Amino acid sequence: MGLVLPEYGLLFWMVLTFGIVLFILKKFAWKPILSSLKERENSIEDALELAQKTRDEMAKLQADNEKILAEARQQREELLKEARDIRQKMIDEAKEKAAEEGDKMIASARQAFENEKSTAIDEMKKSIVSMSVQIAEKILKQHFEDPKKQQEFLDTYLKDIKLN
Repeated sequence: MGLVLPEYGLLFWMVLTFGIVLFILKKFAWKPILSSLKERENSIEDALELAQKTRDEMAKLQADNEKILAEARQQREELLKEARDIRQKMIDEAKEKAAEEGDKMIASARQAFENEKSTAIDEMKKSIVSMSVQIAEKILKQHFEDPKKQQEFLDTYLKDIKLN
């Protein structure tokens, strides 16, 4: 029953031993333990703050990345639109140039046709005149072979001409 109801001497030594252990712990171990706990608490707090700052920076970077991506998309769309406009302008210019060239070719062909037509008409006229002269010559040769007919012809024309 000694453990259930301790005696005063045992109690005294237990308190004295506890006090010495408490004093030694307070003197040598309590401060390093509390400082290491405080240090650990501070390092955990710093790590949490750093994690929060990192999260904030990551959110900011992500927002910046999204902004940069949006700007890049916008620039890409502008470049594509500009390229489409340039392509359309080039197509329109090529169509215009082709139309102008076609009009020039048509005008040139018309001019050449008109020139050829005029040349052909002139040649036909010359040919017709030449043939008419030849026919008239043959008719006159045949008609005036006889000198008597020549004299009659001249007399007829001289009667028709009135002198002043």
